[in-house]
Parts: sequence; structure tokens; C-alpha cells
Amino acid sequence: MAIILTTVLMLIASNIFMTFAWYGHLKDLKDKPWLIAAMISWCIALFEYLIQVPANRLGSSVLTLPQLKIMQEVITLCVFVPFMVVYMKQSLRWDFLWAALCMCGAVYFIFRQGVSLPPAE
Repeated sequence: MAIILTTVLMLIASNIFMTFAWYGHLKDLKDKPWLIAAMISWCIALFEYLIQVPANRLGSSVLTLPQLKIMQEVITLCVFVPFMVVYMKQSLRWDFLWAALCMCGAVYFIFRQGVSLPPAE
């Protein structure tokens, strides 16, 4: 369980960097040329990768690849929604709740045990 918790915490940290790299320039660098925004985003993304790659390697020791991916997507939304509302000053909508519930369903199905498809031939 410690490996999963460490993986989750590292993925949260990497997602914070990723979110700023992908979307922060839309607020902070709007008046700069796109090339400047891209270079700054790449610098921020470097820190994301320095955390995300070891997190995925660690997590893959106890989680399947689909479990790791769904967990990443849920973390991405959990980081993105507060970023969008607090930092980018966007309004919160009920659709975000419904989307979150769909993600909960994805988590349930990907983490439940005993269900597997036969191997492809």
C-alpha cells in the first residue's frame, strides 16, 4: 500500500507541473509569442517528467498498466478542476460532477478483480 500511496502523491505533484505547462500559459503568457510560451512550458514539463517517470516505474511494480493509466486520469481531473476554477477563474458546472462519476465507474471496473478477457489470437 505504501508503493501505491507514494505513486499517487508523485503523480499528483507531476500533474500540478503538467497542468501549468499545458494550460498556465493561456493566462500568464497570453501576450507573448507562442514560441516563448512553448519554451517556458517545456521547462515546466521537465519537472513533470522528472516526477512522473519514476512514479510510473514505481507504480508499475504493483499495479497493472490499465490501473496505472486510469489512476493517472483521475488524478489529472482532480488537479485540473481546482486549477481551472481557482487559477484560471473558470466557472464550475454540474457536467464536471457527472464526468467525475463516470471516472469513478472507470476506476471501479479497472480495479475490480477476477475479470479478464481471453488472450487475443
